[in-house]
Amino acid sequence: MKRSTITLALAAVLAAAAPTVALAQASAAAAAPAQGSASAVVLSQSTRVLTTLEQRRAEFKSNPAALKAFIKNEFNTAFDGNYAARLVLGVHGRGASDADVSAFADALADNLTARYGQSLLDFNSRLRVRIKSETPLPNGKGVRVSSEMLRESGDPVPVDYLLRNVGGQWKVFDVMIEGISYVQTFKNQFDGPLRQKSIAQVTADLRAGRLQASGDTGQR
Repeated sequence: MKRSTITLALAAVLAAAAPTVALAQASAAAAAPAQGSASAVVLSQSTRVLTTLEQRRAEFKSNPAALKAFIKNEFNTAFDGNYAARLVLGVHGRGASDADVSAFADALADNLTARYGQSLLDFNSRLRVRIKSETPLPNGKGVRVSSEMLRESGDPVPVDYLLRNVGGQWKVFDVMIEGISYVQTFKNQFDGPLRQKSIAQVTADLRAGRLQASGDTGQR
């Protein structure tokens, strides 16, 4: 994963994980989806987070602690981190305790945001979000919301969100940027370390900085 792709993925994850607010007015490029649907949640949240990044850019540049707090709050509020972590762990997570999975999820998120959080300040947040479709996932596992990030110049960037309903709330568990899956990327990266060490040891390596959540699998 290139740095720009990871930064965009982080922005997309934050957008999908933001607290639900009143549906933002849709751009002229698309009709507003039905209130309460997964598509409506993605649109309103994306609009709110992108707007916040733009409005508070100067504050975040001068106050890294405020940026860190913003990222952590948005990332943790509604992103289904533990479920996503189990998908990243794959076969290595079979039989793992909820505590070990939660610790890995937290370490992965903290490592990722620590490395790429500042990049959000250089990221062009002057984007519009266009919802293209909402389709059910196989076996009732949730829905896929297909969208595009419309830039001031350049081609639209396709972003797909996978969400599932947890206690009546839509939560994202994967984001795909131009077909690149957040979950699959890190599943590939951590497969090697998890073959050699326990989940707790890999978590400790992430916390200590001995292992970085780069998303670089050595493949392009």
